[in-house]
Formats: sequence, C-alpha cells, structure tokens
Amino acid sequence: MHTAFFLLLGASVARFLLRHPGEPRTPWVISLGIALALLYVLGPAVGVTRAAPAADHPAPTLRRRLWLGLVVATWVVLVVLAPSFAWCAVPLFFTALRTLPPRAAVALVAVLTVFVVAAQMKLSTAFDPNLLLAPPAIAALATAVYVHMERQARAQRALIDDLIRTRRELAATERREGTLAERQRLSMEIHDTLAQHLSSQQMLLQAADRTWDSDPATARAHVRTANGIAARGLAEARRLVHDLAPPELDNGAGLAEALRALDAGPGVEVRFHLEGVPAPLPDRTESALLRIAQGALANVREHAHAHTAALTLSFLGDQVVLDIADDGSGFTEAPGTAGDPGRGHGLPAMRARVRQLGGTLTIESTPGEGTVLSASIPLEPTG
Repeated sequence: MHTAFFLLLGASVARFLLRHPGEPRTPWVISLGIALALLYVLGPAVGVTRAAPAADHPAPTLRRRLWLGLVVATWVVLVVLAPSFAWCAVPLFFTALRTLPPRAAVALVAVLTVFVVAAQMKLSTAFDPNLLLAPPAIAALATAVYVHMERQARAQRALIDDLIRTRRELAATERREGTLAERQRLSMEIHDTLAQHLSSQQMLLQAADRTWDSDPATARAHVRTANGIAARGLAEARRLVHDLAPPELDNGAGLAEALRALDAGPGVEVRFHLEGVPAPLPDRTESALLRIAQGALANVREHAHAHTAALTLSFLGDQVVLDIADDGSGFTEAPGTAGDPGRGHGLPAMRARVRQLGGTLTIESTPGEGTVLSASIPLEPTG
C-alpha cells in the first residue's frame, strides 16, 4: 500500500507537469507533493495506532490524529490545485481505516470520496456516470476488504491466545499428572521394598525375642536372618536414592535368577519354576515383575499362613506371565477392602504396575485352599 501511494503520487506530479508546463501554480504543486510524501514517510514515527494489543479498534494517539489531519489537509489542497492527485486517496482510505475508530474512519473515507468525485468531474469535459459511481464503489470495496481483514486478524489473534492458554494449561496438567504418577511409583517402590523388609525384620526379631531364653540357637538364627534382610533393605534404600532400580537385577542378573533368590521368611518354602524359552525383557518389565513377586510373597508371609509358595515364570512368545501360588488360608473379600492382603495398598500397587505396562492381573482365592496371583505382560514382537 505504501508503494502504491508513492507511485500514484509520482504519477500525479508527472501528469501535472506534462499537462500544465510553466503554470504559476507549478511550484506550489511540487512543494505540496514533496510535503505530502514527507508527511507520509513520517507516519510510523508519530505514534502507535492502538492503546493496547488486545484493543478491538484503533485508539490513535493525539500526535497521530494531528499527523493524519495534516496529510488529509495537504492532499485536499493538492486536489484543489491539481485534480489528478485525487487517486492518491485510495492508499489514504486504508491509512484512515488503520488510524481511526470505525465510524470516524468511514466518515473520513466518505469525505475523501466526495473530493475524488468532484475532482474527476472537474477533469471531465462531459458528464460521465462512471466518474460518479466508480470512486464510491472503489471506496466501498476498499473499506469492505479492510474490515474483513481486520475481523480475520482479530479472530486469528483470539485463536492464538486460546491456543497459547490451552497449551499452558495442558503443560500444567501434564506436570501435575507426572508428579502424581511419580509419587505413586515411589509409594509402590517403598511399599514393596523397604516396608516389606522392615516387616520381615520385625517378625524375625519378635520370634527371636520369644525363643531367646528357651532356644538361643534359633533366636540367633532369626537375628542373623533379620540382619541379612536389613542389609538387603539398606541396599534397596541406596538404590532407590540412585535410580529406583531393584538391586537384585544389578550386575547383569536376570529376572529368573532374582526370582529364584526370593524367600518368604521362616516357615515358608518358596519354589521357583521357569517355563518356555527365556527372552530379553525390558528393564521396566523385569522390575515390575520382581516387585510384584516381592509384594505377593510379603502378603503370603504376613497374612496367608502358608507353608509353601510357588513362583512360575512363563515365556509364551507374545507375553510373559508370572504366577504366585500359595497353600494358605485364602480370602473371600474383594481386593482393596478389609480383606486385601496388602492392607489396601499391596494389590492395588501390583495392578498399577501391570496396567502401566499394558498387562493384566488376575487373582483367584478360596478360603482354606490358598491363593493364585497371575500377572501377564505383553511383549513387543521381535524380528
């Protein structure tokens, strides 16, 4: 639009000089043309057109209103002296629409259009309807185009603001969800490791205290076992601080070896079975299955009153399944109620671990006949 203004202004000056050489008004026309060009160039330096970025309509500063008045006045004088300068009004239409509020801008466009019509009629030697109708049509078209573009720009700004706000809200929600997920994961890690080790130590030390006088050898054995559990608990605590990975899986030890080394405390025989061809498992899967086995054996030790427990790790090609069965007392209440062997946290924690890996956890229990817990986790296809 700026380029069009200067082209029209230059063309108008050239036309006047060609059509009216040596006229007394020539210096005035040239001087006013140069003044109009300088005023137009100074436009961006005289103030912003909006009081705030969120404003719906232009709010011109006083300096900018004065500038626009000088531009229009200079152009009007030029049109009076040389009607050919009338077509410079088209870029001025957009300048007025960008600077003034809508009603004032439309009024100014109408005034400029009247001057254009008058100038064209003055240049014409006979009445021409086109000269009467074309300028208002062009002015109306320019105004409509500008109003439409301005509405689209406002809608686009509003959409961008909404997208930025939604993205910020989504980021805050993701941070909150990540924090809650991490807290849940830490609580499960602590429940399945440190809490279970402390519970085992408490049971062993209580058993040692009961047999300290009557059977010192058994009592010392309980204390040694508790000491070993305390050492494993300390290793767990240090590992939790480091990266929360199970220490049983350190040094390249596989899941099968880690499960084979688990125990459920004194009085409970733990047997381990491996079925299928072992396949490499992701670290998260190995860690989850080991924690599930530890939590299940802790429940067997504390609540099942069982004599034996069997761990079976099965590789079935597209999934890996861990079964933990015991011959204890069993239960009838739904998991998560008062009869939950995990006191309301153990089994939900196992379910959460399996769910995070896209697997399923099933529990079958009959009073007096024991409990079977099965965790199935799908594996990514190989090859």
